[in-house]
Amino acid sequence: MNGVHMSRAGGRAVLEADGRLIDVEKRSGGRFSSDPMSLLAHWEAFTEWARTQRPHGTEPAIEENMLELCVPRPRSVFGIGVNYRDHVEEAGMELPKYPMVFAKFPSCLAGPTADIPLTSNRVDWEAELVVVIGKGGERIAAKDALKHVAGFCVGQDVSDRRQQFSDKPPQFSLGKSAKAYGPIGPSVVSLDSFSNPDDLAISCDLNGERVQASRTSQMIFPVPELIAFISKWCELAPGDLIFTGTPGGTGAVRDPRRYLQPGEVITTEIEGIGRIRNRCTGQGA
Repeated sequence: MNGVHMSRAGGRAVLEADGRLIDVEKRSGGRFSSDPMSLLAHWEAFTEWARTQRPHGTEPAIEENMLELCVPRPRSVFGIGVNYRDHVEEAGMELPKYPMVFAKFPSCLAGPTADIPLTSNRVDWEAELVVVIGKGGERIAAKDALKHVAGFCVGQDVSDRRQQFSDKPPQFSLGKSAKAYGPIGPSVVSLDSFSNPDDLAISCDLNGERVQASRTSQMIFPVPELIAFISKWCELAPGDLIFTGTPGGTGAVRDPRRYLQPGEVITTEIEGIGRIRNRCTGQGA
């Protein structure tokens, strides 16, 4: 197994290994919980054990629609705005001096194949790398920040631009926190899975058409700096999530502008992690 891929199926924590799902609690004889939040709180011990596990051949084969929300109850979910150079350039903005942090409410989280009910005709896509905290803390130094990371997932920071920019100042948190506006997955992937965790290909396809393509090395504030900045103000806890910003190619900056429509499928993929695929339902038009 290449690193550790922890997910959730049937309401239980599972390991993804060699195309199969290993039930963590059953395989460990109860040493480790079926609750992913407990595993994140004991991430070092869990991953040490998990790296030794292989399928026996009787475990179920992985099917995309089997996987559920892999971090079901984070205490806090942070979002970062304007954090990719290509996104800043296409929007004609200046590089920020500090990370722009907002909250996504945990109730917006959804699994890797969840439907997304559109709340207006101006809902946009935002492919994002999501950081999952494993070791909590406050005032974490950037040089130590990755020691506090359990792993990465793929995420979509779905955004209702009508709500987000309905007034001044903008309503970032509300516009990005409707039901299923934070799908993540397919699993939490430990950092030792990557040869260079700071430079991963990230993309978003809409009905098979590539609409975003970049690399996480394009971040203005890389993951260690984000953790250091956020933890200066907020104590981080195991399972907390950080949506790290989106690259260029969102619908609101296109000419003409383009927004999500019912029936459209968003496929978001990050190198070494996998992909999530979400169908839009509801309003649009």
